[in-house]
Amino acid sequence: MTADPAVSDPAGLPLTGERTVPGIAEENYWFRRHEAAYITLSSYCRDAIVLEAGCGEGYGADLLAQDAKAVIGLDYDVLTTEHVARKYPRVAMLRGNLVMLPFASGSIDVVANLQVIEHLWEQERFLAECSRVLRPGGRLLITTPNRITFSPGRDTPLNPFHTRELSGSELTELLVGAGFTVELMAGLRHGPALREADARFGSIIRAQMDVAVSGGPWPADLLTAVEAVTSADFEIVEADVDASLDLVGVAIKP
Repeated sequence: MTADPAVSDPAGLPLTGERTVPGIAEENYWFRRHEAAYITLSSYCRDAIVLEAGCGEGYGADLLAQDAKAVIGLDYDVLTTEHVARKYPRVAMLRGNLVMLPFASGSIDVVANLQVIEHLWEQERFLAECSRVLRPGGRLLITTPNRITFSPGRDTPLNPFHTRELSGSELTELLVGAGFTVELMAGLRHGPALREADARFGSIIRAQMDVAVSGGPWPADLLTAVEAVTSADFEIVEADVDASLDLVGVAIKP
């Protein structure tokens, strides 16, 4: 995602590069990439009491609320919680710490945690809290950038807002260590249209990052390509997870 100071945030939240928001042309690739995972995972939320732990701008929680019995959004940032409460009335918004979830044990059907765990210092403690608040048979839905492709060859994350990135095997190990049974470990990748864009720009991701780093204007052809991206341009498959862009996991509390 970008943190271009020339790009304004229509949501009224500071655009720091830490969160992804809808409605910004320059952010559309990242928004649609995240939206694709929400759409795929939304079927697990049907008629469920869902907690989105780390809901950010709130668009994902609102999407999950289309099918869920109830969706509770939780975030630590004051401006974010106020924004979500104002913009997405069908999301019950709370402020709280993700490693001390303010819910009774066994009170939640589904915990959604999309593109958040890589921001946490205490990942094991967070997963233990997810297990505690989930009912037996409840599910944890989790996505995170794939360390192998997101920060290749680095000991520390490329994104300054990330504390620890994970590979598929590392995420699986964390989930199992927290007592979960892993039902799905898949990977999100580019579909045909985005593979064509990669061929045209060398890498559509790298082309965007180059603009963000340089602070220069967006090339017209790149911005047009980014604006045209839809959630359907991404694929989520179980094959060759190590080569994926994002990890997409579903874990069950026994």
